[in-house]
Amino acid sequence: MTDWQGPTVAGWSGRVFEDFSVGDIHNHPLGRTITSVDNSWFTMLTLNTNPIHFDAEYAAQLEHGRPLVNSCFTLALVTGLSVSDISQHAFANLGWDDVRLPAPVFEGDTIYAQSQVLETRPSQSRPNVGLVRVRTRGFKADGTVVIEFLRSILVYRRGHLPDPPRPAAAPPAAAQPPVAPPPTPTEPPS
Repeated sequence: MTDWQGPTVAGWSGRVFEDFSVGDIHNHPLGRTITSVDNSWFTMLTLNTNPIHFDAEYAAQLEHGRPLVNSCFTLALVTGLSVSDISQHAFANLGWDDVRLPAPVFEGDTIYAQSQVLETRPSQSRPNVGLVRVRTRGFKADGTVVIEFLRSILVYRRGHLPDPPRPAAAPPAAAQPPVAPPPTPTEPPS
Protein backbone atom coordinates (compact mmCIF):
# COMPACT_ATOMS: atom_id res chain seq x y z
CA MET A 1 0.00 0.00 0.00
CA THR A 2 1.35 3.39 -0.83
CA ASP A 3 0.53 4.93 2.55
CA TRP A 4 2.76 2.51 4.52
CA GLN A 5 6.14 3.75 5.68
CA GLY A 6 9.35 1.74 5.98
CA PRO A 7 11.60 -0.45 3.88
CA THR A 8 10.18 -3.22 1.73
CA VAL A 9 11.63 -6.61 2.61
CA ALA A 10 11.48 -9.33 -0.02
CA GLY A 11 10.08 -12.70 1.01
CA TRP A 12 11.80 -16.01 0.31
CA SER A 13 11.74 -16.57 -3.41
CA GLY A 14 13.77 -19.75 -3.89
CA ARG A 15 17.27 -20.66 -4.96
CA VAL A 16 18.99 -20.12 -8.28
CA PHE A 17 21.64 -22.46 -9.67
CA GLU A 18 24.57 -20.69 -7.97
CA ASP A 19 22.94 -21.19 -4.54
CA PHE A 20 23.36 -25.00 -4.66
CA SER A 21 26.46 -26.81 -3.37
CA VAL A 22 27.15 -30.52 -3.56
CA GLY A 23 26.55 -32.10 -0.16
CA ASP A 24 24.07 -29.50 1.09
CA ILE A 25 21.07 -30.99 2.91
CA HIS A 26 17.79 -29.11 2.75
CA ASN A 27 15.22 -29.95 5.43
CA HIS A 28 12.06 -28.78 3.73
CA PRO A 29 9.99 -26.57 6.04
CA LEU A 30 6.48 -27.95 5.63
CA GLY A 31 4.86 -31.26 6.44
CA ARG A 32 1.51 -32.46 5.11
CA THR A 33 -1.09 -34.74 6.66
CA ILE A 34 -2.72 -36.94 4.03
CA THR A 35 -6.50 -37.14 4.13
CA SER A 36 -8.85 -39.74 2.68
CA VAL A 37 -10.05 -37.10 0.22
CA ASP A 38 -6.46 -36.57 -1.02
CA ASN A 39 -6.06 -40.29 -1.61
CA SER A 40 -9.42 -40.99 -3.25
CA TRP A 41 -9.44 -37.87 -5.44
CA PHE A 42 -5.89 -38.40 -6.68
CA THR A 43 -6.64 -42.07 -7.35
CA MET A 44 -9.80 -41.24 -9.30
CA LEU A 45 -8.21 -38.28 -11.09
CA THR A 46 -5.47 -40.56 -12.42
CA LEU A 47 -7.93 -43.38 -13.28
CA ASN A 48 -6.19 -45.85 -11.00
CA THR A 49 -8.77 -48.62 -10.61
CA ASN A 50 -7.02 -50.61 -7.85
CA PRO A 51 -9.55 -50.67 -4.98
CA ILE A 52 -6.76 -50.88 -2.39
CA HIS A 53 -6.68 -47.06 -2.56
CA PHE A 54 -10.39 -46.23 -2.30
CA ASP A 55 -12.43 -49.21 -1.05
CA ALA A 56 -12.10 -49.60 2.73
CA GLU A 57 -14.00 -52.93 2.76
CA TYR A 58 -11.70 -54.38 0.12
CA ALA A 59 -8.57 -53.02 1.81
CA ALA A 60 -9.69 -54.42 5.18
CA GLN A 61 -9.23 -57.95 3.78
CA LEU A 62 -5.59 -57.30 2.83
CA GLU A 63 -2.32 -57.30 4.78
CA HIS A 64 -2.53 -53.73 6.12
CA GLY A 65 -6.27 -53.81 6.82
CA ARG A 66 -6.90 -50.30 5.52
CA PRO A 67 -6.53 -48.28 2.30
CA LEU A 68 -3.00 -47.55 1.13
CA VAL A 69 -2.19 -44.08 -0.13
CA ASN A 70 -1.60 -44.07 -3.88
CA SER A 71 2.19 -44.18 -4.30
CA CYS A 72 2.06 -41.68 -7.19
CA PHE A 73 0.42 -39.23 -4.76
CA THR A 74 3.28 -39.82 -2.33
CA LEU A 75 5.80 -39.05 -5.10
CA ALA A 76 3.92 -35.89 -6.09
CA LEU A 77 3.52 -34.74 -2.47
CA VAL A 78 7.17 -35.21 -1.54
CA THR A 79 8.25 -33.48 -4.75
CA GLY A 80 5.90 -30.62 -3.87
CA LEU A 81 7.28 -30.36 -0.33
CA SER A 82 10.74 -29.80 -1.85
CA VAL A 83 9.80 -27.08 -4.34
CA SER A 84 10.43 -24.02 -2.13
CA ASP A 85 14.03 -25.14 -1.53
CA ILE A 86 14.91 -27.02 -4.71
CA SER A 87 12.86 -26.10 -7.77
CA GLN A 88 11.06 -22.81 -7.12
CA HIS A 89 13.10 -21.47 -10.04
CA ALA A 90 13.15 -24.56 -12.22
CA PHE A 91 13.32 -24.17 -15.96
CA ALA A 92 12.37 -27.84 -16.32
CA ASN A 93 12.22 -31.12 -14.44
CA LEU A 94 14.35 -33.61 -16.36
CA GLY A 95 13.36 -36.73 -14.51
CA TRP A 96 12.88 -38.86 -11.43
CA ASP A 97 15.05 -41.95 -11.08
CA ASP A 98 15.44 -44.85 -8.67
CA VAL A 99 12.11 -44.27 -6.94
CA ARG A 100 11.91 -46.53 -3.87
CA LEU A 101 8.92 -47.03 -1.56
CA PRO A 102 10.32 -48.82 1.53
CA ALA A 103 7.24 -48.41 3.77
CA PRO A 104 3.50 -47.93 3.22
CA VAL A 105 1.69 -44.62 3.63
CA PHE A 106 -1.81 -44.44 5.08
CA GLU A 107 -4.50 -41.80 5.30
CA GLY A 108 -3.76 -39.71 8.39
CA ASP A 109 0.05 -39.98 8.07
CA THR A 110 1.98 -36.71 8.10
CA ILE A 111 4.83 -36.64 5.60
CA TYR A 112 7.97 -34.50 5.75
CA ALA A 113 10.87 -34.30 3.29
CA GLN A 114 14.55 -33.51 2.92
CA SER A 115 16.88 -33.34 -0.06
CA GLN A 116 20.63 -33.65 -0.51
CA VAL A 117 22.40 -32.01 -3.44
CA LEU A 118 24.40 -34.65 -5.33
CA GLU A 119 25.56 -32.77 -8.41
CA THR A 120 25.59 -29.31 -9.96
CA ARG A 121 26.92 -28.29 -13.35
CA PRO A 122 26.20 -25.57 -15.88
CA SER A 123 24.03 -26.66 -18.79
CA GLN A 124 26.04 -27.35 -21.93
CA SER A 125 23.24 -26.25 -24.25
CA ARG A 126 21.47 -23.51 -22.28
CA PRO A 127 23.72 -20.85 -20.72
CA ASN A 128 20.84 -19.41 -18.66
CA VAL A 129 20.36 -22.58 -16.53
CA GLY A 130 22.31 -25.23 -14.67
CA LEU A 131 21.66 -28.86 -13.81
CA VAL A 132 20.95 -29.74 -10.18
CA ARG A 133 20.62 -33.39 -9.14
CA VAL A 134 19.24 -34.23 -5.71
CA ARG A 135 18.27 -37.24 -3.62
CA THR A 136 14.97 -36.58 -1.86
CA ARG A 137 13.35 -38.66 0.83
CA GLY A 138 9.94 -38.45 2.39
CA PHE A 139 9.33 -39.70 5.90
CA LYS A 140 6.63 -39.96 8.55
CA ALA A 141 6.68 -38.03 11.82
CA ASP A 142 8.31 -41.03 13.53
CA GLY A 143 11.18 -40.97 11.00
CA THR A 144 10.05 -43.94 8.90
CA VAL A 145 11.23 -43.34 5.33
CA VAL A 146 8.34 -43.93 2.92
CA ILE A 147 9.87 -42.78 -0.37
CA GLU A 148 13.28 -41.96 -1.75
CA PHE A 149 14.20 -40.85 -5.28
CA LEU A 150 16.74 -39.05 -7.41
CA ARG A 151 15.59 -35.97 -9.29
CA SER A 152 17.28 -33.91 -12.00
CA ILE A 153 16.22 -30.30 -12.55
CA LEU A 154 17.37 -27.45 -14.76
CA VAL A 155 17.41 -24.34 -12.54
CA TYR A 156 17.76 -20.76 -13.72
CA ARG A 157 21.11 -19.06 -13.14
CA ARG A 158 21.38 -15.79 -11.25
CA GLY A 159 20.46 -12.87 -13.50
CA HIS A 160 18.37 -15.02 -15.83
CA LEU A 161 15.14 -15.46 -13.86
CA PRO A 162 12.01 -14.36 -15.67
CA ASP A 163 10.31 -11.48 -13.92
CA PRO A 164 7.12 -12.72 -12.29
CA PRO A 165 4.09 -10.53 -12.80
CA ARG A 166 3.53 -8.33 -9.80
CA PRO A 167 0.46 -6.19 -9.27
CA ALA A 168 1.05 -2.53 -8.65
CA ALA A 169 0.65 -1.40 -5.07
CA ALA A 170 -2.92 -0.66 -4.20
CA PRO A 171 -3.66 3.02 -4.65
CA PRO A 172 -4.94 4.94 -1.67
CA ALA A 173 -8.69 4.94 -1.37
CA ALA A 174 -9.99 7.61 -3.69
CA ALA A 175 -12.06 10.32 -2.14
CA GLN A 176 -15.66 9.73 -3.02
CA PRO A 177 -17.65 12.67 -4.30
CA PRO A 178 -20.28 13.77 -1.87
CA VAL A 179 -23.62 12.15 -2.39
CA ALA A 180 -26.33 14.64 -3.19
CA PRO A 181 -29.31 14.38 -0.86
CA PRO A 182 -32.40 12.96 -2.45
CA PRO A 183 -34.77 15.56 -3.85
CA THR A 184 -37.36 16.83 -1.43
CA PRO A 185 -40.77 15.61 -2.43
CA THR A 186 -43.04 18.41 -3.42
CA GLU A 187 -46.75 18.38 -3.00
CA PRO A 188 -48.67 18.20 -6.19
CA PRO A 189 -50.51 21.38 -7.03
CA SER A 190 -54.10 21.38 -5.84
